[in-house]
Amino acid sequence: MLNLLLGICIVLADAATKLLAIRYLMPVDTLPLWEGIFHLTYVENRGAAFGMMQGGRVFFIVISILIIGAMLYVAKRYKNRSRFLDHGIVFITAGAIGNMIDRIFRGFVVDFLDFCLIDYPVFNVADIFVCIGAGLVAIFIIFFEDKKDCKKNEN
Repeated sequence: MLNLLLGICIVLADAATKLLAIRYLMPVDTLPLWEGIFHLTYVENRGAAFGMMQGGRVFFIVISILIIGAMLYVAKRYKNRSRFLDHGIVFITAGAIGNMIDRIFRGFVVDFLDFCLIDYPVFNVADIFVCIGAGLVAIFIIFFEDKKDCKKNEN
């Protein structure tokens, strides 16, 4: 239940920040918070991460559905295994849902967080949670899953 509430909060935070970006950033294009370092910049991303594969809306909706399905399968299969895995699954699923909602209803994903200093692609809250979630799942796989499998093989 807590994971469901966490996921809902992430999707709502993502949606709220995107609405704010549409309302306040679209008219001005960019708002420097720290000149040359970090800006809020309105971008309509019709592709995948870093703007790759522009125009693949249906493809990305299908991929999002598959990712969400895979995360739900893993959550059921590895129920109560690790907080790293649990939170990673929630973060990836909520981020995928947030960006999928944009693709379905807007035809593009709203991005607005812009680290100009390192010329990094503009991203959004959902992207942050997908990346953090992937990191948590990786931690689970590297540090926890292998050790449990080794213990099973020893018995």
